Amino acid sequence: QVQLVESGGGLVQPGGSLRLSCAASGSIVSINAMGWYRQAPGKQRELVATISSGGSSTNYADYVKGRFTISRDYAKNTVYLQMNSLKPEDTAVYYCYMLIRSGLALQGYWGQGTQVTVSS
Repeated sequence: QVQLVESGGGLVQPGGSLRLSCAASGSIVSINAMGWYRQAPGKQRELVATISSGGSSTNYADYVKGRFTISRDYAKNTVYLQMNSLKPEDTAVYYCYMLIRSGLALQGYWGQGTQVTVSS
């Protein structure tokens, strides 16, 4: 059984920063891609950022480029999202995603979601 546990969300003023964490635990052979998505009220879930298995390749949505940074700690099975210069339109529930090999199966897993609210 594999679980993803997120932390780090909260309320922040415009222009502020937050750091999200997502740790995987359980029967893990390897972790391939990792990523962060978000879903605002009344909207579809959208991609924020992804990072490759080795951490050398990252990809960002245009609306967060230059403000957000995705990174991973291979030893801790953890992915991070550093969010700077936050805007009210960044308000959403943020979900982490990992493509994990557990035994012979390769399967995608989602975190439980963490609320990020940007408001003065």
